[in-house]
Amino acid sequence: MRKLRYAVSLTRQSLSSTLHFHSKMASIMPTRFLPLRTIWNVLEPPPSPSSSSPRYFYTAPLIACRSFSSKVVDESQAPAPIDYISVLQEDEFHRLADSTINHLLEKLEEYGDNIEIDGFDVDYGNEVLTLKLGNLGTYVVNKQSPNRQIWLSSPVSGPSRFDWDSSSQAWVYRRNKANLLGILQTELKQLCGESVNLS
Repeated sequence: MRKLRYAVSLTRQSLSSTLHFHSKMASIMPTRFLPLRTIWNVLEPPPSPSSSSPRYFYTAPLIACRSFSSKVVDESQAPAPIDYISVLQEDEFHRLADSTINHLLEKLEEYGDNIEIDGFDVDYGNEVLTLKLGNLGTYVVNKQSPNRQIWLSSPVSGPSRFDWDSSSQAWVYRRNKANLLGILQTELKQLCGESVNLS
């Protein structure tokens, strides 16, 4: 009979300690982080006045929460993806690029004969076309064989890279779909005050 009473007493004390633990946990859950010693003291039930009664200790895992922030990327500002299936073969690239640059050379020489710009000069060497406009700036057009591109350095719009677009049969800047010849025509009229037809 004494053993039965002792077992009932232990069961009641265990249930009381468990309820006490859950009430403590509910009180600290809203907080984000607490020191280990503080949580240990909160979760430890108060000692029993009787030295013969057992003491129960409860521990809870500490969970560190990490928040992540993501930046929304405006895809309209990124260049269009390259369709590698339509990338030019090297010999085809050189044929198209050389034809375009030689055509530009002839048109720009004709343009220089019709305008009066101090320091105007057109030169082509080592696969680089250079157009000097005196104090107005210098244009550089050259081939980039590994990328199958024509690169343009402009005193107005800065550097640009052009890929061959088979649908429009023109060299196009993938960021804004601008045409190489169209850019040069617009900027030369802006700088020199005279229209030029490069097509």
